[in-house]
Amino acid sequence: MILLTGATGKCGSAAAKELLNKGAPVRVLVRDAAKAADLKAAGADVAVGDATDAASIDQALAGCDRAVLILPNSEAQLDMELQFIDRAKAAGVKHLVKLSSMEASPQTSAPIPQLHWAVEDHLRASSLAWTMIRPNFFMQNLLANAVTIKSMNKFFLPLGDARTCMIDSRDIGAVIAAVLTSDGHENQSYEVTGPELLTFYEVADIFTEVLGRKIEYVNQPMDSYKETLAQFLTNEWHLNAVCALFGEIAKGGLDRKTDAMQTLTGREPITLASFVGDYKMAFQPD
Repeated sequence: MILLTGATGKCGSAAAKELLNKGAPVRVLVRDAAKAADLKAAGADVAVGDATDAASIDQALAGCDRAVLILPNSEAQLDMELQFIDRAKAAGVKHLVKLSSMEASPQTSAPIPQLHWAVEDHLRASSLAWTMIRPNFFMQNLLANAVTIKSMNKFFLPLGDARTCMIDSRDIGAVIAAVLTSDGHENQSYEVTGPELLTFYEVADIFTEVLGRKIEYVNQPMDSYKETLAQFLTNEWHLNAVCALFGEIAKGGLDRKTDAMQTLTGREPITLASFVGDYKMAFQPD
């Protein structure tokens, strides 16, 4: 049995669906059973509990030999992930897959990749077999810009001329499923990117082509971006952490491409044009 946390999020739900499609036994740990109704209908076992609570984790891990650790970025994430690893070890889990970050390293100064690196260190030091999945910028992050794309034909980010090889979260789900259903991935770390190394000006060009109207990328100053973002992220830690992360991206922190997606799954990653087409209605004017 495979236990997934974060199964109602974008990467977690994609991983759960891919695993179920492969016939793997899946259990999901969720706080709200209603949000996992589609996964239950597809054959997943649903454990209701909280990833902050050791008893909930222990109950969900019972009988599981593999686990996937995916938690949303938060100030409590480090403690939650360290606790999960320790509980997984105590429960007899043999292989743990962690969703990390391509920016995680001992040198990073941004809080989110810092905490991912600390969790990776803890997992590597455990007796568990591990696999790190280290994506870069998610295409789904662009959905946060849907309002201004719809209303102004513009999107605003503080990323300058930075290039990223962004990945669709559905592809990360496919990678996680492949790692858990094939051999040879224990104690491996995979940096997973999409197929195209693009500036955000080039991202705007792709939106223009797919949507059939001119879309513009506006390189917003960080102070102005932070002021806007503060309307939506009320937690100060999270707000500062996102801005610090984007600051590292703007400096070229994600300027590289890998073929891990093709190697691990046997197929090409989803292109940005395909992503925009799939989510086209989210970007169209009302």
